[in-house]
Amino acid sequence: MSDRDTIDTIPDLVRWSAERYADTEAVVEGRTRITYAELGARVERAAAACLASGVQVGDRVAVWAPNSLDWITAALGAVTAGAVLVPLNTRFKGTEAADVLRRSGARLLFVTGTFLGTSYVASLRRAAGEGVPGSSDAGVPLPALPDLREVVVLSEDAPPDFRTWKDFLASGEGVSAAEVEGRRGELDGSAVSDIVYTSGTTGRPKGAVITHGQTLRAYGIWADLAGLRTGDRYLIVNPFFHTFGYKAGVIACLTRGATMIPQPVFNVETALANIASERVSVLPGPPTLHQSLLDHPSRDAYDLSALRLVVTGAAVVPLRLVERLRAELGVDTVLTAYGLSEASGIVTMCRRGDSPSVIASTSGRAIPGTEIRLVDATGTPVGSGEPGEILVRGFNVMRGYYDDAAATAGTISPDGWLRTGDVGVLDEAGNLRITDRIKDMFIVGGFNAYPAEIEQSLALHPDVREVAVIGVPDPRLGEVAKAFVARRPGSTLTSDDLIAWSRREMANYKVPRTVEFVPELPRNASGKVVKGVLRGGG
Repeated sequence: MSDRDTIDTIPDLVRWSAERYADTEAVVEGRTRITYAELGARVERAAAACLASGVQVGDRVAVWAPNSLDWITAALGAVTAGAVLVPLNTRFKGTEAADVLRRSGARLLFVTGTFLGTSYVASLRRAAGEGVPGSSDAGVPLPALPDLREVVVLSEDAPPDFRTWKDFLASGEGVSAAEVEGRRGELDGSAVSDIVYTSGTTGRPKGAVITHGQTLRAYGIWADLAGLRTGDRYLIVNPFFHTFGYKAGVIACLTRGATMIPQPVFNVETALANIASERVSVLPGPPTLHQSLLDHPSRDAYDLSALRLVVTGAAVVPLRLVERLRAELGVDTVLTAYGLSEASGIVTMCRRGDSPSVIASTSGRAIPGTEIRLVDATGTPVGSGEPGEILVRGFNVMRGYYDDAAATAGTISPDGWLRTGDVGVLDEAGNLRITDRIKDMFIVGGFNAYPAEIEQSLALHPDVREVAVIGVPDPRLGEVAKAFVARRPGSTLTSDDLIAWSRREMANYKVPRTVEFVPELPRNASGKVVKGVLRGGG
């Protein structure tokens, strides 16, 4: 991005992209197509409405909705008004959403109407108490959420004590462009841009506090390393509530003038149709997304030839997947990366030109401005090739967990090292291989077993489509591995077959003692396997 010195905040970036890429298509949603100039105007209008609603610098504004043009407009409008964005997971139940709204102190909520057959408004009402008729006059539409002053429904209809999106936007017509510009001028790179709540698959979500400056620097680097460019057409399937969707998606596109094509929920046929009809060139997402595209029986009926860039990330990325994306779909660039919300969503990334084996077996090297250290249980650094907890230090480390000093102190050391809770191995070249979460590690007869490492090996079996491993109690060894396996279509692979194969391919303590075949693995909206479900934890 040129003129980067003058772009300190996300509102600066929105204005810059509206001028720089004015006539370039910014967002495509069904029949709606808008340019960057038009997107800029919509964001300004949403910001004006936020000002009219009383939003002040630092107020938390939440968005609970699937990927859409309205999500982009509402979120960027709120941030332009000086608010701190709090994206809510679309898979949250009403009680979970209400918990994050309460703990973040959100004063304004943008919420979808109905999504995946669920009325989010009704779900929130049940969790947070029924609104009292006329309570919007008092500014409290939900009694159990006293900080929440206003709820805007992103649809044409809304309950009496909430507002429609159209009415909300109309309320800002009396706010001048100068007032919006004045608010933008109150912000700088050190201002907080968002609080991203961790996925919560292993406990109560915590809010990672990230600034404008961190976001712009991190996703300028991401766009540089990925090779994102003006004219790219980016199908954003990764949910916007997740850093991968919002920042590696919306923010990265703004930096380069790429066209955003938001898809609210992953469906293989819809994705194939979008890629073909919109000439999609960029498709980041978890490995399972790309695997499902490659394996779809009707794939050859779609023209996927425009695809040129795939960025993925997971502890297990089968080498075969990288090779198939290149050979069968002709994708020029396939990259893997590693990040977490507490580090602005990005820590390491492969580089264009890395070999397929490096891309498949590692998550690449530390991004510029970031250090990585691996330590044992005592905090002592480990050598190359030895597993240890991944510590990160650099510009991308969060300011802390929102309103949780104790958790922050337990996660970030006084000299700035972030404990990730992930276990990894560094090779001589500095490439990081994720082996697991510390909490997922189990001990088999005195040996540390890392599920992701075992999964990586099992994924090499030609009949294994996807696999997850957990530790289960064993009277003799303490714990042993159990594998949950989704077979490839038409496979007759048995448990005995896979266990026998495993004994030939890996150390005995890593070999699964039992195998359970499943149609598919349980995943959250970010594509991560929810191992609590596999353990029977719901």
